Formats: sequence, C-alpha cells, structure tokens
Amino acid sequence: MKTNLLNYDLNSLTRHFAEMGEKPFRAKQVMRWMHQAGAQNFDEMTDLAKSLRQKLIDGATIEVPKLMAAQESSDGTRKWLLDVGTGNGVETVFIPETDRGTLCISSQVGCALECTFCSTGRQGFNRNLTAAEIIGQLWWANKAMGVTPKNERVISNVVMMGMGEPMANFDNVVTALSIMLDNHGYGLSRRRVTVSTSGMVPQMDRLRDVMPVALAVSLHASNDEVRDKIVPLNKKYPLKELMAACQRYLVKAPRDFITFEYVMLDGVNDNAQHARELIDLVRDVPCKFNLIPFNPFPHSGYERSSAENIRVFRDILQQAGFVVTVRKTRGDDIDAACGQLAGQVKDKTRRQQKWQQIVIQQQG
Repeated sequence: MKTNLLNYDLNSLTRHFAEMGEKPFRAKQVMRWMHQAGAQNFDEMTDLAKSLRQKLIDGATIEVPKLMAAQESSDGTRKWLLDVGTGNGVETVFIPETDRGTLCISSQVGCALECTFCSTGRQGFNRNLTAAEIIGQLWWANKAMGVTPKNERVISNVVMMGMGEPMANFDNVVTALSIMLDNHGYGLSRRRVTVSTSGMVPQMDRLRDVMPVALAVSLHASNDEVRDKIVPLNKKYPLKELMAACQRYLVKAPRDFITFEYVMLDGVNDNAQHARELIDLVRDVPCKFNLIPFNPFPHSGYERSSAENIRVFRDILQQAGFVVTVRKTRGDDIDAACGQLAGQVKDKTRRQQKWQQIVIQQQG
C-alpha cells in the first residue's frame, strides 16, 4: 500500500521524510506543491531531486476524493458530492459573499449524533473521514474554484460545519486544521477557520489546548428540557457544563467570543420566553448569535419559524446587548443549506431504517 501524503501535516511529513533519509526542507517543498500548487503527480515537483521523486513515485501517493456530482445554486452557492469509497459520498459547499468565500467541510460519513432537525443525522453513520479526505475537500474545491487575477485564493474561510460532528473525529480533524493553518499549506488564520460542535465538552477542552481556532456551538435550545429532545448529546453534557466549557475555551480562542448557532423551529424553541432564557443562559459567556431559519427536508416533522417570530426573537436578544445575525438561506434549491446535507451514506446504525418506519407510521 502506498502512503497517501495528504494524511500528513508538516510535522508528521517531516518525520516521514526523515525516515526516508531526507532533510526537513523537503517536507516543506512537498507540502507547498500539494496544497498550494494543487499537484497530484510527483513528476510535477521539478525542484525535487530525481532520486527523491522516484522514491515518492514508488512508495507514496497524493489521493483526493473523486467528484461524483456538482451542483450550482441560483445564488452562486456550489455543492460537490465527493466519493470516499465503498459507496459513500460526502458533501462540500462553497458559499460566495462580497467580502469572503467560505467552504463548508464535512468530517464524517453521516453523523453519529442524532439531532432531530438535521438531515445528515437522519442518514445514520458509516465512519470517520481520514485527514486526507477532510483536507482533500479543500484541496479539491481550491482547484475547482481557481484563483483571482491578483492570485488571491477564492476560498478565504473554512467552516467545519458539513456532515458529521468534527469533535467526534478529533485527531483527523486536528491534522487537517494544522494543514489549513500552515504557511506551507493553505496559510489560513485561526480566526478564519471555525469548528462547529454540538457540545462534546472534553474534546472542546482538548481543541483549546492543541489547536484553538474559532468555535461555533450548535446550541438550538435555551433549556435542558428542549435540548434533550432535539440534541440528544445534551443528556451527556447538559447546558451548564457546556457553558463552562465555552468559558474555558475563550481563554485561548483567536476570537473573543463564541458563536452560538440556533436553528429556529416553529413552536419548539422560538418564542419570546425562549429568547429571555437564552439571555440568562449565556450571561457569563461572551458570544454572538447566528439564528438559522430551519431548512425543510422530507418528513422532518418540523416547520420553519415565521419571519415575525424570528424578528421578535432577534430583537429581544439585540435589546439585551447581543450581536445577532439571521443567516440568509443559501443554496436551499440544491439542498446545500444548513442542516440539509445528506451525501451518500452506507448506514451502519440502522437509523435510516428507523426513520423510514416512523414516516410510514405517520403516513398510515
């Protein structure tokens, strides 16, 4: 089996080259070729000695996920379905804005968590993605999007908000983050890379210590009773523990606030009392709120909150002094909006089967 060099950050690639009897600067050269030039063939690496190129050809590979399908939304959002083998595919989304280009990356095939309002969660779970499959999404999109006339990269921001719970695939995600931040890789700043979590408290503490990037927390409820129902992980790490972990994370975070993501579900978590509970809940956590109108998918069992309810909810938070944005729904015509990513998952959890049975019962 040849070694896929996309699985290595600079430190591990340097060790790999040392084992081959090569000097550390060779690892930096290869990193730049792979991630900045988008090279996939060692013969392209013309500043490497021929003997080293031959070693790499014989024992290594640069293997990225293959494209299965591509779609473009009427608003310019682009979605790619990438083949990660054995019948599985993951989705990656590019969201263009006037001042940035954001790539939303997946970390797992499906998701082991079961947030009830999320299409990905309904697909069940197959496996964690490797570091190569995670960074391969950025590699692939970067090449597909090209560069601007000034040689600026189109992708300026990365959010780990695609399929899966990043903290549940901790080591591979951290390796991919290291490559994103490395100046020999993609050279992104910690402020421009965001990891989203549903609230895996021990892993939040680990991330703070080893790779503190910007943090977003999928909150979605103002009290434990509601959150237990819609984000089952809350039963393991309830809101009090989660808020304490957020405070600890901020000690080393590149931004001085946590972003709380909050999907607006009609009649579930969207009334004025919920907004006031939120104010009490996060009182000691410097934060911003990102309210997300629910993006429907078949048989979800939920409806999007009304525009009026969202407005009232936002106003209550703003009047209490919080920065609040209401996320524009982008790419929903190609099922690329928040909570809609489904990919192609060979489920090992029988969750797809369970939800199908529930739908049949509801229809009956």
